[in-house]
Amino acid sequence: MILLWMIVILMAGGVLAWITGRVNDALPRWISLLTILANLALAVWLWLAEPATALVPKGAWIANLSIAWIPQWGVGFDLALDGLSLLMLLLTFVLGFLAVLVSWNEIYTKVGFFHFNLLWVLAGITGVFLTMDLFLFYFFWEVMLIPMYFLIGIWGHENRTYAAYKFFIFTQASGLLMLLAILSLYFIHGSQTGIYTFNYFELLGTSFSPAMGMWLMFGFLAAFLVKLPVVPFHSWLPDAHSQAPTAGSVILAGLLLKTGAYGLLRFVLPLFPEAAIAFAPWAMLLGVIGIIYGAILAYSQTDLKRLVAYTSVSHMGFVILGVFAFNELALQGVVMQMITHGLSTGALFIMAGFLYDRIHTRNIEKMGGFWATAPKMGVIALVFVMASLGLPGLGNFIAEFLTLIGSWQANNWLTVFATIGVVLATAYSLRILKKVYYGQNLTDHIIHDLSGREMLIMVPMVLLILWLGLYPQPVIDLAKPSIDEQLQAYTNVPEDRTISMEKSESTTQPTDTLSQLKTKGGAYGLR
Repeated sequence: MILLWMIVILMAGGVLAWITGRVNDALPRWISLLTILANLALAVWLWLAEPATALVPKGAWIANLSIAWIPQWGVGFDLALDGLSLLMLLLTFVLGFLAVLVSWNEIYTKVGFFHFNLLWVLAGITGVFLTMDLFLFYFFWEVMLIPMYFLIGIWGHENRTYAAYKFFIFTQASGLLMLLAILSLYFIHGSQTGIYTFNYFELLGTSFSPAMGMWLMFGFLAAFLVKLPVVPFHSWLPDAHSQAPTAGSVILAGLLLKTGAYGLLRFVLPLFPEAAIAFAPWAMLLGVIGIIYGAILAYSQTDLKRLVAYTSVSHMGFVILGVFAFNELALQGVVMQMITHGLSTGALFIMAGFLYDRIHTRNIEKMGGFWATAPKMGVIALVFVMASLGLPGLGNFIAEFLTLIGSWQANNWLTVFATIGVVLATAYSLRILKKVYYGQNLTDHIIHDLSGREMLIMVPMVLLILWLGLYPQPVIDLAKPSIDEQLQAYTNVPEDRTISMEKSESTTQPTDTLSQLKTKGGAYGLR
């Protein structure tokens, strides 16, 4: 029941924050803070109670919950937690906690409703990372959408309405395509087995023609690639980031984008192995295009938040590159990238928010020389700028290094071009540092250094990004059983699955071995 409580606590906390906001503006802030801290404590307890080494002999799954919801439709309230989900939950609650602290002195209007939306976004994200029923997955996918629309549209900047509508249209339209694919998979499995169900474990191994598998996969990809986002489906992201309040930008960059990457790992690879192999060269090409295109556009921006937003487009290119490399090293790199990008880019958006609060502009051409009067801010900005460019010793380097090694085993030339993105990252990262913190101060403001509250936000992020860069092994160990589980789609799946659900296990197993799939993807060069 602990998995269910994580979602319930966030939703109940959101409602309570909204109600108490009518009485006192301070109460919603404290309620949000304590709500997220409670969930963070639960997630840490799960990690400490289930060491990664204990997962290897018994399988990837740590906990599960299965409750009959609408049995006549085959819909169940099925939640399950593995190492990958646990890592994503830890990231969710850490960034959620920081988002509350960031908004503490930034949001003064409709404070209760703001924290209601913030907590319900986090509840939707938590549900996405836990659910093992595709109908329930789509439900939580949509739960994320509406609160984020309000966060941008009500508390955003000057063009917030346009950015909120654009975000809503892109994500809602792509989500509907995923719903069509889910329903198609539901009916195909039912026609083959006589069992109509949305249960993930039941649907694994459903057989269909190559053409049908490709169409179904594209339905899922529509939602995941837009949310990631992948070029050319990325145009909503810079507008949403630049117009969102600081907390909204942190949640968008650190968490919402990661739901797309999580969907690729959890659903696309295991459900559609043959279609994924066929699409792999094009997916990796899209990743490389995104890496280079995002880096070039990031360098050309003058709006600091748009600049950081385009760095997300570039960094997420490494995710799709690694996902479709189909090997453990690349997938470990993807998991590390999801975590380290959430921390480093979230930190850069927080720093951009601190600057906007002081000088009321995001134009880097009007900044400069801030290191002299705000050295603590400069040092912390230096850490995360270096993380963004992949400096050894920081977590982003581990992520990109593992991804590139893994993708090299799949396609040499695309990996070479992807490496160019690492060089371009150096250019736009150093541009941030030069324009904002060096040179002459072009504003009339003498900015003050980070306050105690701001240091409380930034110092833990610095320590986390250093820890991930110097000692990433605990994260790698925790993710390994889950990654092995995803890669089982490319080998013979054992008859006894590693998770025991109350419902019966699927009787149809994938029959292709990895060697057979390599043969099918020979032009792609999978090794």
